[in-house]
Formats: sequence, structure tokens, C-alpha cells
Amino acid sequence: MDQATKKQLAATACKVRMGAIEAVYNAKSGHPGGSLSIADTMTYLYFKEMNIDPQNPKMEDRDRLVLSKGHTAPALYSALANRGYFPLEELKKLRKPHAMLQGHPDMKGTPGVDMSSGSLGQGLSVACGMALSAKMSGKDYRVYAICGDGEIQEGQIWEAAMFAGAKGLTNLTVVVDNNNLQIDGTVEEVCSPYPIGAKFAAFNWHVIEIDGHDFDQIEAAFAEARAVTDKPVAIVQKSVKGKGVSYMENNVSWHGAAPNDEQYEIAMKELGAVLAELEVQ
Repeated sequence: MDQATKKQLAATACKVRMGAIEAVYNAKSGHPGGSLSIADTMTYLYFKEMNIDPQNPKMEDRDRLVLSKGHTAPALYSALANRGYFPLEELKKLRKPHAMLQGHPDMKGTPGVDMSSGSLGQGLSVACGMALSAKMSGKDYRVYAICGDGEIQEGQIWEAAMFAGAKGLTNLTVVVDNNNLQIDGTVEEVCSPYPIGAKFAAFNWHVIEIDGHDFDQIEAAFAEARAVTDKPVAIVQKSVKGKGVSYMENNVSWHGAAPNDEQYEIAMKELGAVLAELEVQ
């Protein structure tokens, strides 16, 4: 990836993080930690990888994304807003009565949301259905699912993984956001899913392991996923929960908490400084 593209993606990811913080702060509730850890991958998907059209959100042949860990909706909403699906001002109305943006993704009320999600473990099954539908209909769109490393403790994830491997859903890519923290602590402390890659491989998936904050590795992973023609693909990304905000990074208490006024100012100042540096380079 050339340096100009990398800087542009990094700047956009910074804006996505700022939007997620803005949303959670104004809602006074939400899940910032996991939203920040997937911001880079979400940025790459919506700004470079996926075949989508903000002016035609229901385009029949668009690529689909299922945010299986639906509590990190602030990252999805911020990516969609920055991509032009709806005004950025909507982010400030997160979880407000009669507003567009619900606490978890709502496909009926939010442009660009392909599936309502939030009950952990269910999203990958839906993504499998979408991918199978494409194959049965002779369509060439691709389906992406984003799962959490805590979420994959759910048994339904592995039923879906077995199905995808058995049916050869080569148009399906799952990203497992391995930030190693969930609501009650580290994933090892709660119920270890490790080794994650080996488990997907056992269900006949092609596995790629990357640093989820390195755009060169992200680009290479999705290019490799497109080149695989005999298996579904699992991208297991090591990431930092709360990435980009110093006091949130690797801090489990920010799984589901909103910053107060002072914390909001610190977060926006830190992210704003990074953005300013990227934009002047």
C-alpha cells in the first residue's frame, strides 16, 4: 500500500474513532472499547474493500456486512456516517428516543445496516445464510461478518463455522476481533477460546492472522481472502481494546461505559492531535 493511501485510511480511521466517542459520550452509554478496536478494519472495509454505494444502500449486488458483535455499533455508525450514508450529526443522537441510531444495529431504520444484531453468537449464522443465498442465486457479492473474541464462546458461532466449511462458502469472510478483553475480564479468565485460528481451521476454513491496526496487513489479508476459492476465510486480528485513547487502551472497564465531560475532552484531544498530524503530512 502506498504511503498516501495509508495516511488517508489512518486519518479516516481516526475520524471513525472520534465519531464513536462522540456517539457514546452524547448517549451517556454504549461500548467504546470494542468500537475503537475494530475502527481500522471497519474503515478498510467501507472505504476500500466493499462494493457499496451510499446513495443506493439497498443495491442488490452490494457486498454485505454483519456486525455480529452488535454492541460495537458506534464504530459501524461512525463508518457509515463518514462514508456518507447519513449526516455525522446523527451520531450525537445515539440511543435517544425517536432517533435513527439504536443501541444495536437496526436494518429497518438505519441506511447501510445489512442486519439487525446484538444477541451475541447469531450474526455469523445470518452471514452464512446471506453467503449461501448469493451462491444459490448466482450472485457474486461477498459477505463479511465481524465477531468478538468473547462472542465466539457462544456455541452457535461454531455451528455456523461448521456449516460454512461444509458448504464451501467461499464468498464469506469473518473477522474475529481478538482484543483479548470482554465485559468480565480477559477472555482466558472467562472461558478461553484459544487457539482461535486452529479452531476455524478444524472446521475447514482458511485462516489468516494479522495485526488489526496495520493497514498493510489488513489489505494483504482481504486480498488473500478474495484469492481463496475453496474455503470460507477467517481473519483473526490481534487488536487493542480502546485503541487510540490512552486511558481506554487495554482497560476492561471501558467495555461498556461512557466517558464523562473531562474524559471526553481528553479522548477527542488525543484523537484530534493524531488526525491533525496525519492531515498535514
